[in-house]
Amino acid sequence: MRWIAILLALWAGTAHSEGLPAPLTDDDFAPVDMDEARLGRLLFYDPVLSGNKEVSCATCHHPRFGTSDGVSLGIGDGGTDLGPDRVADPDNPPEQRVPRNAPGLFNLGVRQVRVLFHDGRIERDESRPSGFRTPMGAEMEKGFDGLLSAQTMFPVLSADEMAGHYGENAVSRAVRTGRITGPGGAWDLLARRVAALPAYRRRFAEVYGLAPDAIHFTDISNAIAAFMAHEWRSDTAPFDAYLRGQGALPEAAMAGLRLFYGDAGCADCHSGPLLTDQRFHAMGDVQIGPGKAARFERHARDTGRMRVTGDPDDAHAFRTPSLRNVALTAPYGHAGAYAELAAYLRHHADPVAGLADYDIGQAVLPDLPVDDMAVMEDPDEVAAIAGAVTRPPMALTEDEIAALVAFLNSLTDPVAQAGRLGIPETVPSGLPVARPLSAAASPDG
Repeated sequence: MRWIAILLALWAGTAHSEGLPAPLTDDDFAPVDMDEARLGRLLFYDPVLSGNKEVSCATCHHPRFGTSDGVSLGIGDGGTDLGPDRVADPDNPPEQRVPRNAPGLFNLGVRQVRVLFHDGRIERDESRPSGFRTPMGAEMEKGFDGLLSAQTMFPVLSADEMAGHYGENAVSRAVRTGRITGPGGAWDLLARRVAALPAYRRRFAEVYGLAPDAIHFTDISNAIAAFMAHEWRSDTAPFDAYLRGQGALPEAAMAGLRLFYGDAGCADCHSGPLLTDQRFHAMGDVQIGPGKAARFERHARDTGRMRVTGDPDDAHAFRTPSLRNVALTAPYGHAGAYAELAAYLRHHADPVAGLADYDIGQAVLPDLPVDDMAVMEDPDEVAAIAGAVTRPPMALTEDEIAALVAFLNSLTDPVAQAGRLGIPETVPSGLPVARPLSAAASPDG
């Protein structure tokens, strides 16, 4: 059988010489403790971690919607149902949409991942004791196992996502007054909720050897991170088989691959095995929704990376997203302005023209009485987005766009799409588990 191994090696070597990345291997993934992952699974689907006990991580990152939520800009606290069917709760309506599109969660356990969120506000920094940097400061970084664990610190503190609005509950009041860490802080309040439940007390004792009063929010985050890293590991897509010399792609996908790694220049930014350079680029993305503004600001723009660095050269630049399972994660763009992948590719090819021609009918927005087009109806704001674009436009035919879509479909991994542990039937809090009616529950509790 040695000759088969030689042929496969030659196949892979040829692919790499053509500019394709090396395939992912087990060494690329951090090891996962399965007991920790099973605990994290329950916490991921449990609304007990939200201020009003109505929203879980899975509300906006559900496997039914490619670990996203299927809408352009989601409704967190103050919504009912899931995905495109999610609507405002008339008894507790949200103040606004979540400002940015919910990103997918695939391959976040890969060792080389070094930046998270659209603006990269959390990223690796080996010079710091924690090994990463966030705007929350060094004191807030202690206890998290790493980047993936630390990202959970933000949604639970966001009024629009999980905390609830000021005055609605003890968690949101703690956030409003700036009490995050320490006794009585928002994280402590959530940890005490978890520790009060017998099933969680037992599991935290078994997994971490912790007594109930020693359970901290960082322990909760570490378990959730272990679950995400295991559940949505993605390295068995048709593209992975091709990279390993274990299978061919359909001709349409091969035509798209040649464009992607050739004349279309997609791989200039979507490089490496995760198909991202993990850097930030101003690509003229459409801005809809409330934008990102401090409490004292009154605007609907989102300047992306500039909000983290303060550098005007970073205005309207956003992280290059990984394209793993991209066909599952619609809508597209940091504000989810495009429901269709082909439409987003057309915009990406000539973003200045796309900005001028944008129709909000291309988005997926649950009904909410807010102004979603404030930026796009302001010529100065649109000009600022267009002016930040540095890449020249590219003419792509409809056949070429179709070929690129065919290649991107080859990045869909059926194992990662289904998940490995599945959706739990129940969670220890007894609160409802986020599950569309068409989604089957897993018997593994």
